[in-house]
Amino acid sequence: MLLAYYVYFENSSSNPLLIRRIEELNKTANGNVEAKVVCFYRRRDISSTLIALADKHARELEEEMENPEMADLPEKQKHQLRHRELFLSRQLESLPATHIRGKCCVTLLNETEALKSYLDREDAFFYSLVYDPQQKTLLADKGEIRVGNKYQADITDLLKEDEEDGRDLEKLEEKIWDPNSSLTEKQIDQFLVVARSVGTFARALDCSSSVRQPSLHMSAAAASRDITLFHAMDTLHATGYDMTRAIAALVPQGGPVLCRDEMEEWSASEANLFEEALEKYGKDFTDIQQDFLPWKSLTSIIEYYYMWKTTDRYVQQLACLISAGLTLPLFVCPSSNKPNPNQLSNNVKPALVNGAAGAGVPGPPGSVPTPGLGRACESCYTSSSYQWYSWGPPNMQCRLCASCWTYWKKYGGLKMPTRLDGERPGPNRNNMSPHGLPLRHSGSPKFAVKTRQAFYLQTTGLTRMARRLCHDIIRPRYLARHPYLPVNTAAIKAECKDRISHLFTSLFNLIS
Repeated sequence: MLLAYYVYFENSSSNPLLIRRIEELNKTANGNVEAKVVCFYRRRDISSTLIALADKHARELEEEMENPEMADLPEKQKHQLRHRELFLSRQLESLPATHIRGKCCVTLLNETEALKSYLDREDAFFYSLVYDPQQKTLLADKGEIRVGNKYQADITDLLKEDEEDGRDLEKLEEKIWDPNSSLTEKQIDQFLVVARSVGTFARALDCSSSVRQPSLHMSAAAASRDITLFHAMDTLHATGYDMTRAIAALVPQGGPVLCRDEMEEWSASEANLFEEALEKYGKDFTDIQQDFLPWKSLTSIIEYYYMWKTTDRYVQQLACLISAGLTLPLFVCPSSNKPNPNQLSNNVKPALVNGAAGAGVPGPPGSVPTPGLGRACESCYTSSSYQWYSWGPPNMQCRLCASCWTYWKKYGGLKMPTRLDGERPGPNRNNMSPHGLPLRHSGSPKFAVKTRQAFYLQTTGLTRMARRLCHDIIRPRYLARHPYLPVNTAAIKAECKDRISHLFTSLFNLIS
């Protein structure tokens, strides 16, 4: 099962949680579930030499971001920002899914966001460098989002009347659709129906298609795929939007034109081989081609994969995996039944209490208040907590309160710098950049391979409702064919609110 979750893994009760990205969840022969994960490393996990290199890169990035707010951050927030920085690696490993302790969020840092925003969100981390644990090197990730003045196109002035265009038009993009053609929307829709009908008839004449699509319904569905519609619209444009010439081009002298994509070109046996290979190798298309489908090109396999993900077959396989128990929420185990060896006992004599003898200690809802133990918390210096945990070398007898212990496990450091903050800072801690990293003036890591980074555009509820209620105003099909027309979103929003109010008024009158 292919996934893309960022999660915490626990490999030791005393060490911070590991941060990993789940690529796959697989069942082993003995019935256990293992997670194939990509490793992320914290600053405390790499050497001081590489930390200095990371600090140089951070300083350059900071100068490019030109964010004056970072210089005004308190020292505490600068210190905590260091705990949110991770280093991506190409290393893969398999871990038991029962060691998952929760979900987190890891994003590639870009120039448009403020580093302080990560402190405002729980379980949020960022990375900008790739760490190679074998070679002990740091490389810059090329998967950055380039936003800023230096990445914008230079817009030339409009040509004056009777002024010639001196540019080399052959090097410009080719126009493939004219939204201002003489055809109406109804005529375009009618031509697309004709193109689909010709595609269905062409499949009836083609012997190989009759084997793949044995029924009329399947042939009609295959003829309605995007490849047929793209060909129809290309034909319209090539014939100057002349309906007579365009229809004649669909049925040349040799017979009707047949357009097929990768989904239709592949046989059933090839599709089964692909699914078997995908289960074994995941999205490693090179290995899939070499071991399972050597007669297919890499481009063909990749194109087929993204079409296959839109089919019912993919949904059915996903449902089978979910019913078999291969879902992440079933393996998120916030706590373990085994006692934590770092947890200190609260059954001590009042004489041992440092400044809180006999004092009730507030705890979580429903817990029984217990007295504090010994010295104060090493991080926040509080002397009262509903639970204490030993931390650091045993001879130091340091301890953390419950809140700071949770912070330590998640972020790999303490809330405030201490004598045992567990980090490996750069050689000069006093020479800090605005987000708590040592300054650097030269040098830049080399670029590495771009990583796969998800992108999700979420619309508001009002926008989704407006698509339904104001369909006659928005006219999505018309706007799709006229991409240069402006859309008055303010008017659509006002009309949507007005229609919603009328709708609720009508429902209220109907109920009453």
